[in-house]
Amino acid sequence: MEKALAQSRWYRLLPIAFITYSLAYLDRANFGFGAASGMAADLKITPAMSSLLGSLFFLGYFFFQVPGAVYAEKKSAKKLIFWSLILWGGLATATGIISNVTLLVVIRFMLGVVESAVMPSMLLFLSRWFTKAERSQANTFLILGNPATILWMSILSGYLIKAVGWRWMFIIEGLPAIIWAFFWWRLVDDNPKDANWLTESEKADLEEQLQKEQQGIKPVKNYAEAFKSRIVILLSLQYALWSIGVYGFVMWLPSILNAAPNMTIVKTGWLSSVPYVLAIIGMFGASYYSDKTLNRKAFVWPLLLLGAIAFYASYLVGVDQFWLSFALLIIAGGAMYAPYGPFFAIIPDLLPRNVAGGAMALINSFGALGSFIGSYIVGYLNGTTGGFGASYIFMAGSLLLSAIITLIAVKSPASARMGEPEKAIS
Repeated sequence: MEKALAQSRWYRLLPIAFITYSLAYLDRANFGFGAASGMAADLKITPAMSSLLGSLFFLGYFFFQVPGAVYAEKKSAKKLIFWSLILWGGLATATGIISNVTLLVVIRFMLGVVESAVMPSMLLFLSRWFTKAERSQANTFLILGNPATILWMSILSGYLIKAVGWRWMFIIEGLPAIIWAFFWWRLVDDNPKDANWLTESEKADLEEQLQKEQQGIKPVKNYAEAFKSRIVILLSLQYALWSIGVYGFVMWLPSILNAAPNMTIVKTGWLSSVPYVLAIIGMFGASYYSDKTLNRKAFVWPLLLLGAIAFYASYLVGVDQFWLSFALLIIAGGAMYAPYGPFFAIIPDLLPRNVAGGAMALINSFGALGSFIGSYIVGYLNGTTGGFGASYIFMAGSLLLSAIITLIAVKSPASARMGEPEKAIS
């Protein structure tokens, strides 16, 4: 049955999902390059204010995750993402135009609000189009927009800042989201039944398989019941801790590298891109074997543990051995990204359609809270200690706790009992 499902879904929908999430990630992550260049001096931003600005995005992201996902689940993910593309592109472009910190504070917070619904809405969208045995790989193609974007954005932003300055970097990198919104509207449908590019038999086969999977999941009557389940609570905490490491790394890697002797912004851009090459390879590998074995847990916690060890080892090596320390940061970055596909396949595997989107949004909102804490505290530690050792230990500890909670929260396939969403996992 799986082999008979329409292959056109893969080459039709996944490139669109990838581009959409790439543009979202571009307009949130390029702030690190602006901060590492002349932005702070031009706007008279102190180190403490820079940490706050870097993390404000995630505060807006945290508060508006669930409402956005509920709208996408009850009404239309297509419509929500269309307007989000236009608004976040406009806000990102405005970052290059403003001349005072107060407006920048508002823009960074509103950018988080607008982008907050994108991730859970896209995950919900894909869960309507891809089956359990396909979901981890489908999620990976979406989330691949994260490391792949940082890879090319790191290089492009370095050159743009050198050529035209930080203001034009924000303006040039914000406009594509507005243009892409109209492609998104034309190319996607909320549900398979609405797609004129599928045959009637392909629509029926896909819907039959998706309905069959729902029959094996214990009904959950509303969001309140889903949010109180053990698995959702623990994965929310797990993802918050994981995100501390990820976004502390993403937001401050350019500044960490730019502080090295004889470093230029262009070199910083090239070096900042390297960890994401390993991340892309790891994401493909983890998602493929997770779908093949239907074991999500085995492809999450060991990689988070590896990331924690690599961060701590980089701290032990110290700044005096730059290249060895950098190699360990490459491993940490790759290990942190690799588990995303399997991780976000857990909830749709366990919870029914009526609450899965909201549960994923709640988990992702706690990830945003962790991102806020991570980007702020890492920046604060770097500024107050005058080095990066303390922030390495902080990120390593967060990843270690995240790996431990994964072991506690998620049951292995052999011990899982079908029909108990708060305890079981496949």
